[in-house]
Amino acid sequence: MEARVKHSATDRAPTIGGRNEAAGFCATCVFGAAVVPHGMDRALLEELQLVMRHVGPLRRGAVVFRAGDPLQALYAVRSGVIKTVYAGSEGREYIAGFHLPGEMVGLAAIHAGRFPCDAIAVDTTYLCRFEFRSLTALTARAPSVQEQLFRLLSRDIGSAILLAGDHSADERVAAFLIRIGRRFAARGCSATAFRLPMGRRDIANHLGLAPETVSRAFGRLQQQGWIRVQERNVSLLRSDELQRLAGALIPL
Repeated sequence: MEARVKHSATDRAPTIGGRNEAAGFCATCVFGAAVVPHGMDRALLEELQLVMRHVGPLRRGAVVFRAGDPLQALYAVRSGVIKTVYAGSEGREYIAGFHLPGEMVGLAAIHAGRFPCDAIAVDTTYLCRFEFRSLTALTARAPSVQEQLFRLLSRDIGSAILLAGDHSADERVAAFLIRIGRRFAARGCSATAFRLPMGRRDIANHLGLAPETVSRAFGRLQQQGWIRVQERNVSLLRSDELQRLAGALIPL
């Protein structure tokens, strides 16, 4: 039996001084860091907190939602990683993306009202769950939140397009590492030294390559002195060369 996300009263946001505080919400919830603009009205922040629940821990393999499920909530990753998986032909699955802390999950369901893919925990993960109808009502009064959601949706679409086309394994791996580094940097972490939360098989699936092809590409980049790899720990020693190799796969 698959593990599914469960929501209960204990999943509420932390409280400060015996009541929910907007300041505490912004300090602890990555949705605040990813979406809420600085200077937002305090009353709106408090309303945003009311539509949010903390969820977790989700263990590796836990299902957040399945393809075809109705859109009832959007999610922000607090810690850990979520992968989005689409069903392909002949029972094959395709990993469309990995969602790191501070990033949103579920935006692709807004148009049709149903999730087009599965969302699965890659490792132990904590989420913020935002009830969609309440969030929609709030964005009608806070255009800046709505605009930021549109930006995040556009970024998801752009990421998928960047990995399409005829590119070599080395180009794809170089682009993947640069982009992961940038996303870690956006969370206040190092862009050049980080631990990959996902395994080679998942990376290969995401890049449209065989696992052994990805391993060889990592090996070639390491032999050239551009990266250093120790298990899942990666150091980007020559980001300039990696970016030059990735070329058009890296957005300006």
